Amino acid sequence: MTNALKTRVLFLCTGNSARSQMAEAILKYRASDKYDVYSAGTHPEQVDKRAIAALQKMAITTQDLAAKDLSIFAGQKFDYVITLCDKANSECRSYPGARQQLAWDFIDPKSRQSSTAFDDSLQEINNRISMFLLVDNCDAADFKQATSSEFALTPTDFYKTLTDDIRLKSLMLTHYHGELCVCELMVALEQESQPKVSRNLAVLKKAQILTDRKHGQWVFYRINPDLPLWAKTVIAQTTEHNVPLIMSALQRLKTMNNRPDKASFCQ
Repeated sequence: MTNALKTRVLFLCTGNSARSQMAEAILKYRASDKYDVYSAGTHPEQVDKRAIAALQKMAITTQDLAAKDLSIFAGQKFDYVITLCDKANSECRSYPGARQQLAWDFIDPKSRQSSTAFDDSLQEINNRISMFLLVDNCDAADFKQATSSEFALTPTDFYKTLTDDIRLKSLMLTHYHGELCVCELMVALEQESQPKVSRNLAVLKKAQILTDRKHGQWVFYRINPDLPLWAKTVIAQTTEHNVPLIMSALQRLKTMNNRPDKASFCQ
């Protein structure tokens, strides 16, 4: 039975065979008292036994996991719909009935050339869920802003782009939300000058760290899905281990009025 007092979360992936199953199991394991958690696939496959094995190593219950077609949730409302692969994000960019939608792009463990691929993916998803739980269950007032403490991208060029506060926080916020436009970043970062924010985003785009898409007056930015794994990992770990740095910005986004309506121009 659905508990109306719990936050409803739906994890989406293409096959619903590994990443979304892991996410469902982890969030249930860590916070089933606060969240009703589900997963589904746009083209569901059988649950991968290696995903089951990785979860069992962490003593996480797997007996109720089963691949499900997204259609079974038609008409239902969710507080969060979270995609875990770029393909699912493209197919379900604006999910009907989602109060908030996040895009988490994880590498398919089946494509990783490692004997610990599923364990590695499980750890990455667990880290992201740690960040999600921290952000979703804390108020900005509980935190203090940290004040001290053929792809041609080179490490030198990459790290140079992180030396500006606007660019760094834009990457962190985009990593968390999946996709943001200039006006959203202006509100989040408390910047009154659109040209200033746009210039910094142009630097990130020129370095191929961000990509954009335009529809009408809106230009939306996201982390380049073709970014090398090491660079994605730097952005992910920087964000996940420095949430207080962007907590106030996340809260401003959460309460922002007149945010662009992505549903009106879904692709």
